[in-house]
Amino acid sequence: MKKMLSLLLALFLALSGLTGFAEDGGLFVGDDPFPTDEAENAAEVMPADLEHLVVGNTTPMRGQFFTEMWGNSTTDIDVRTLLHGYNLVMWNADMGSFLPDESVVAGIDYLIDEQGNKSYIIALYDDLYWSDGTPITAWDYAFSFLLSIAPEVEGAGGTPLRREHFLGCEAYLNGEQKYLSGVQVISDSMLMITLDGRYLPFFYELGLIMCNPYPISVIAPGVKVCDDGQGVYLANIDEAISEPLFTAELLKKTVLDEQTGYMSHPSVVSGPYVLTSWDGVTAEFEINPWFKGDVNGKMPLIPRLTFTLADNDTMMEKLSAGEFGLLNKVLRADDVLAGWNLMLEKNISMSTYPRTGLSYISFCCEKPTVSSQKVRQAIAWCMDRDQVTAQYTGNNGFRVDGYFGMGQWMYRVIMGQQEPPVQTPEDESDSASAAAYEAALEEWAQLNLDGLTPYSVDLDRARALLEEDGWLLNEEGLREKEIDGKTVTLSLKLIYPLGNNVGQWLEAYLVRNLEQVGIRLSLEAVPMNELLSRYYKQDGRSEDMIYLASNFDIVFDPSINFMTDAEGNKNWAYTNASDEELYDLALSMIHTQPGEILEYCKKWIRFQERFNETLPMLPVYANVYFDFYTGILREYDIEANVSWGQAILGAYLSPEEETAEETNEDELLFN
Repeated sequence: MKKMLSLLLALFLALSGLTGFAEDGGLFVGDDPFPTDEAENAAEVMPADLEHLVVGNTTPMRGQFFTEMWGNSTTDIDVRTLLHGYNLVMWNADMGSFLPDESVVAGIDYLIDEQGNKSYIIALYDDLYWSDGTPITAWDYAFSFLLSIAPEVEGAGGTPLRREHFLGCEAYLNGEQKYLSGVQVISDSMLMITLDGRYLPFFYELGLIMCNPYPISVIAPGVKVCDDGQGVYLANIDEAISEPLFTAELLKKTVLDEQTGYMSHPSVVSGPYVLTSWDGVTAEFEINPWFKGDVNGKMPLIPRLTFTLADNDTMMEKLSAGEFGLLNKVLRADDVLAGWNLMLEKNISMSTYPRTGLSYISFCCEKPTVSSQKVRQAIAWCMDRDQVTAQYTGNNGFRVDGYFGMGQWMYRVIMGQQEPPVQTPEDESDSASAAAYEAALEEWAQLNLDGLTPYSVDLDRARALLEEDGWLLNEEGLREKEIDGKTVTLSLKLIYPLGNNVGQWLEAYLVRNLEQVGIRLSLEAVPMNELLSRYYKQDGRSEDMIYLASNFDIVFDPSINFMTDAEGNKNWAYTNASDEELYDLALSMIHTQPGEILEYCKKWIRFQERFNETLPMLPVYANVYFDFYTGILREYDIEANVSWGQAILGAYLSPEEETAEETNEDELLFN
């Protein structure tokens, strides 16, 4: 069977011209290599519920279905895309930039004052509604902006978003003025957002005004947004109440209550679906009848969705039996092979797409054991990341040496997998234009990641680094060093997600090598929720290292990962690694003029080189994802979307694919 699959895949790749990614040709991204119509003729067709789709993912949800301010797991992000819609801006992957969402924004203009502050005047459509049928207005967006920076969020255990680029944000937060001057409500359907000129230029400029509306009536009952002409602020609806109602205690009740809080049970939403139940493992959804459709006129067409945890050991059997209709983000090599086998027997389809993230080992640099850059580098020289990657992902991943994922546009352009954004001359006979075109292509061709150190197994180099850093062997054969009057021993602990079989590969390709240089590493599997709580420092942590994976936001701005500590140092927030140069490079990158893509990519490379040197975390691999799903799921275009929650919009369940004429008629109904 394996040989047959290999031959089929090799033939398909040769005929289809799919994009290859790995140097060994092992990765590909594209459509189902076993087309659905052929599978229906040759394979068993399963009975289907055309009204209900069950979606599985091996990463458990945490129930953080509101914002990233209390955590940001990938499965929770998927749920948010179903529940929260009508963002002011949208990402255009083809152009590599943000654009106003024309289903939300009826018109937009801007003006720049003498101080260089840039004000966007945004007019909203008047056909935006919450899932309870009440109108969404400019006041709702203003509330979202105010909530995102509120100190009360921190008091409730969250991390407010950094919006210092909004004019007057600092003065508002430190109490110098009661209003946020960077956001003004002009009318129910119009608002103005002003960016502080000191923070411009910003490469993803329109991304700074990203905003989903959130219902103040649910999150902050008794509170209203006011604007007296200078900016927005929060106040009590009942002015006779002297004490502010908007407090951390209020948010703990309205947002964080495990039974009714908006975090896990958002009752009034703006997206294509509404949440009907959540039990800690499984979330159920139904269509939001008030959702108007996205910018392309796509509507939710599958009446009911179920999103739940999938077990690697049983999920393919359940897909075969029809208990799952879609398995999202399949990664492990054995699971992928099982999916390919299943496609020969059942009406199962597959899509592949590059991940915009990576797996890594995050160091807890507040610990004296790993606070030193040389110790982190020594650990890197002890890990056979190629073998860990090969064993876990098969040929579907490759080692990375920086803070990037293979699906990011900048990586793809630099590696020659995507055409550089160089305009072809209109007049090919114009020698000057042709020369400029060739020169621009050559400048792009010079970009590379050759400056990254490809950490592999070199135990002698690891020993040398440890000795240079003062770590000497004790009688037990362990490295130790006196730090601040105390003897610190390199006896470390690493935690990784419970249920993830990566532990056996870490044991084989990291732990054993570390022992040979005098470092003891114990491994502990912990539940994902607990692991993320420790990573985000919401709970105390005793471990030195954390193995996990993350996907990147579209706005790649690593500068927001840095926080200023009590001594004024810039620390990578969740690793506590301090490096001013890395922070400055992150700032330089993000403050590139919009449209200067070549300059941005050059700065991106310099940032990666410094990251590779300082190692606030040790990158392990990037990979492609595989989605396996019932062949009756139509128009599921995951390759063109960030998540399954976006790709499911416009998809439908049908034993027969609609003709082009039928599809066009449906599109007319939605427009």
